[in-house]
Amino acid sequence: MTRRRELPPSSPFAGDDGSADPGLTAALEALAAGRGALSDVVAALALTRVLIPVLAEPEVADVVVHAGTAHTVDKEASAGIVALRAPDGRTALPAFSSVASMAAWRAEARPVPTDVARAALSAVAQGWEVLVLDPGGPVTVLVPRPAVWALAQQVPWEPAVAAGVVDDAVGAAVRAAVTGVPHVVRGDVEPGRRAEIAVVLALEPGLDRAGLDDVLARVNAALAADPTVAARVDSLELRLTTVG
Repeated sequence: MTRRRELPPSSPFAGDDGSADPGLTAALEALAAGRGALSDVVAALALTRVLIPVLAEPEVADVVVHAGTAHTVDKEASAGIVALRAPDGRTALPAFSSVASMAAWRAEARPVPTDVARAALSAVAQGWEVLVLDPGGPVTVLVPRPAVWALAQQVPWEPAVAAGVVDDAVGAAVRAAVTGVPHVVRGDVEPGRRAEIAVVLALEPGLDRAGLDDVLARVNAALAADPTVAARVDSLELRLTTVG
């Protein structure tokens, strides 16, 4: 599948030697060493330019390392900007901190410099949910959807979870969203295992399968309709308990 987009002019970057921004490099190294946070990388990313790869020929697959694990991802491009398929199935825009990091990924890729806000806005306009920074390493980061939106709007990103704790505003929004859903006795939120956050629902006992499906559909609709949850939460999972 071919995806193309007009790239911004490179004239503002005529003096760019292709090196990585020192602040971004430091943030990436700190994250890899366990001394930094993803929010530090996003904050550093907001202050620099990135390189967008253009390939003349399509490729079958690539590997993105996320959370210490290598994942195979599909490419969908031809003679244009590459889109990657992230491990969770979402489409991602690859971006690079330096010419060296792009060359380590694909030597034949042509780097086109752009400020990160413009790159993020392009991804949003294409409907590509996430951004993969330096998919060839040495440190690969998957920038989540809310952070991509923040970069596109040139505003600070506020993670839904920081230092293992769910943000108070996000927790309050989740609890408010599920309040009033029939058969939900209580709702709470905590960091997720498979997703960014987990919504823990205490349900009335005795629900059959059809009743449970209806409750879950209503909960999902309520969460999707909440503006704070939609803007701040990248992904969520539901956990169920019952009350006697």
